[in-house]
Amino acid sequence: MKLSRYLLSRIGFGLVVLFALSLFVFLLFYLAPGDPARAIAGDKANNELLEQVRQNLGLNRPIGEQYLSFIGNLLQGNLGFSFRNQLPVTGIILDRLPVTLSLVVGGVVLWLAIGVPIGIASARRPGTVRDRAGQTFALLGISFPTFVLGMMSLYLLYFLPTRAGFPIFPPSGYVPLTEDPLQWAWHLILPWTTLALVTAAIYARLTRGQMLEVLGEDYIRTARAKGLTERRVIYKHAFRSAMPPLVTQLGNDVGFLLGGAIVIEQVYGLPGIGNLAVTSVQAQDRPTIIGVVLVGGIFIVAVNLIVDLCYVLLDSRIRTAS
Repeated sequence: MKLSRYLLSRIGFGLVVLFALSLFVFLLFYLAPGDPARAIAGDKANNELLEQVRQNLGLNRPIGEQYLSFIGNLLQGNLGFSFRNQLPVTGIILDRLPVTLSLVVGGVVLWLAIGVPIGIASARRPGTVRDRAGQTFALLGISFPTFVLGMMSLYLLYFLPTRAGFPIFPPSGYVPLTEDPLQWAWHLILPWTTLALVTAAIYARLTRGQMLEVLGEDYIRTARAKGLTERRVIYKHAFRSAMPPLVTQLGNDVGFLLGGAIVIEQVYGLPGIGNLAVTSVQAQDRPTIIGVVLVGGIFIVAVNLIVDLCYVLLDSRIRTAS
C-alpha cells in the first residue's frame, strides 16, 4: 500500500510537470514575436488570406479557449502541422524517433560497459597504476568536448582512410534497423563510440567516488571478516549500495539525450530529433519546436519515473518510508 502511494505520488508529480511544460510551450507559441498566419501563408499574402488562416488556426479566439483546444489536441496525440512543410508534427517526430533511440540505446550500453568497470577497478586498488590509468581516462574524456572528439573521429577514421583508398567506416547517415541490421550498426559505430567515450568518463569517475565511499563502511569490513569472497563483497554489497547515484545520473542522461542528441546528430548527419530541433529553429517552425520540446519533456518525466521505481527496488528503506 505504501509502495503504491509512493508511485502514485511520483506519477502525479510528473503529470504536474507536464502540465506546466504544456502551458510554457503554449505561451511560447502565443507570445513569441511574429505572426503564425504570416509564416504559413507567406510574405506576399493579403489581409483576407491572413485572416482566413487565423480563423482556421483558431488564433482569433480567446486565449483560454485556444489553450483548452491545445490540451485537447495533445491528449489525442495531435501536435499540429509544421509551418515548414505542412505535415503533421507528430508524424515528423515519429519518423525521426528511431534514429535518436538507436543512438541513445547503443551509446548507453557502450558507456556503461566502459565506464562502470573502470570505476570499480580504480576503487578496488586506489593509488595503484590501474587507478591512475582510470583517472587519466576520466580526465581526458571529461576534457574533450563531444563535437571535437566527433570531428577527430571522422577525420582519422573516415576521411583519411577513404582518401587513401581503403574506407573503414561508411559516410554519415542512417540505415533503418529493419532494412539492414548490419548496416544499421555499421553506420552508428562512430556516433556510439563518440557518445560513449565522453560519457563513460563521467561514469568512471562517479563510480570510483561512490565505491570508495562505500568500501570504507563498517558493513563492508564485516562482510570481509565473515570470509566472503572479494568478488561477492564488491558486486553484491558495495556496488549495489553505490548504484543509486549512478541510476540518477543515467536517468538524467538518457532523458536528456532522448529529447535530442543535438551535437552528435549534427556532427554525423543523423536525421534524429536533435537534428530536427536545429532545422526547426533555423526555419522558425514553431509547431515543430513545440512538439520537440514536449516530446523531450515526456521522455524526461518517463525516465525519472523509471528511476524512482529503480530506487524502490534498490533500497528497501524507500519502500518502508513511503
